[in-house]
Amino acid sequence: MHVKLILPSLKEAGSAQWRPIKYALFPPLGLATLAAYLDPTDSVELVDQHVETLDLDDAPDLVLIQVYITNARRAYQIADHYCAKGCHVCLGGLHVTSLPDEAALHADTVFLGPGEDTFPQFLADFRRREPQARYVSTVRTLDGAPPVRRDLIRRENYLVPNSIVVSRGCPYRCTFCYKEAFFEGGKSFYSQRVDAALAEIERLPGRHLYFLDDHLLGDPRFARELFDGMRGMKRLFQGASTVNAITQGDLIERAVEAGLRSIFIGFESLGQASLGFSNKRQNLGRDYDAVIHRLDRLGIKINGSFVFGLDGDTPDVFARTVDWAVSRGLTTATFHIATPYPGTAYHHQMCQQGRLLHNDWDLYDTRHVVFQPRGMSAAQLQAGYEWAYQNFYSWRNIGRASLQHRDPLAGLSHFAYSAAWKKAEPLWDVAIQSGLLGQTRRGLEWVLDARRSMRNFPWNARQQEAR
Repeated sequence: MHVKLILPSLKEAGSAQWRPIKYALFPPLGLATLAAYLDPTDSVELVDQHVETLDLDDAPDLVLIQVYITNARRAYQIADHYCAKGCHVCLGGLHVTSLPDEAALHADTVFLGPGEDTFPQFLADFRRREPQARYVSTVRTLDGAPPVRRDLIRRENYLVPNSIVVSRGCPYRCTFCYKEAFFEGGKSFYSQRVDAALAEIERLPGRHLYFLDDHLLGDPRFARELFDGMRGMKRLFQGASTVNAITQGDLIERAVEAGLRSIFIGFESLGQASLGFSNKRQNLGRDYDAVIHRLDRLGIKINGSFVFGLDGDTPDVFARTVDWAVSRGLTTATFHIATPYPGTAYHHQMCQQGRLLHNDWDLYDTRHVVFQPRGMSAAQLQAGYEWAYQNFYSWRNIGRASLQHRDPLAGLSHFAYSAAWKKAEPLWDVAIQSGLLGQTRRGLEWVLDARRSMRNFPWNARQQEAR
């Protein structure tokens, strides 16, 4: 059996919204995970349209397409094309789970929720020529899951080929979270066995890893055992956490001992009203400055995430947020326009209040305003979002944020990392198109290593003691 797995591009190549570096970050691990359930005798092809050309002239026996909201239009076009050829087409992913009836118009089979239990069931049905039209996940476990088919991933195409996921979901239920519907009907957060996670890490070449888990510290017991197992492996890694997990116990110190060097944190808003509106209870009443101080003391780079346009936000939110992020020395910041994804409580609320502007899924990308905000106009929200990015990543503010670190090496590393990420985007495009992404990646990894590798220099050690 010939099987083709496809990740359609989230944006049209060449469009104003196309960012080659963003879409060349991580390989499609979800599809590579499903591929592991296929028989060794099956012919398998994995195509990521972000980094390679999709050939539509073939006719596989089975086509699997992963659908996000902003690639839905392209995914449906590809699905319709293969359906017309007589191929059996399957659609799954976040958008399919949110709007299964819409997706079913373009496929023979749709999958709702995670596929660890439903995809093996489908394969058995398909081989008996009895495939169902819809499979709904109810089992939440990663026990017995086969290793990811990394042999299908062209590592040279990605900035972070050593990405890994050791858990699913998140223990919290923020109203705007896109994955809220994906894990409905079962456990919303679960992890691998620690020994399986460590075995997957061992399979990865090189030194650097990127955990794509929504909340790497979400299960303290699992995380503690994982980090203990990683000590001595000489890995360096990045991951994501909530605010409250940083201040509780010694888990973040254990992560650093295991190799953590950079962390993504969803601060989302500086306003308690906005946090309450979005049910961001893990942030309510938390001391953000204490979080930042602890991470800075440990030498951890911080990528802060912020959402604009929540109820409670007013036009001054943009300047307040940028000034706060710069004055606290955040290495990078990711800004988003609040987006009511279908299947979320936020979308339901906006529908009930008649505040949705349209259902053009291409624009549900957190870069465009698709609803009527309460505390400002839609035009003010769009302009403020664009201003925040430009201002935070201005040379002046990159330099200002770098000077917030008392450790000169940390400041230098901050400046190089932040500038390389945003100011050098045209160079990233050249590196991708010229096949030099691997060499560029190694340069960025050196920046990540720089501070920790120099911390034991005598002059630097004295500064640490003085803190």
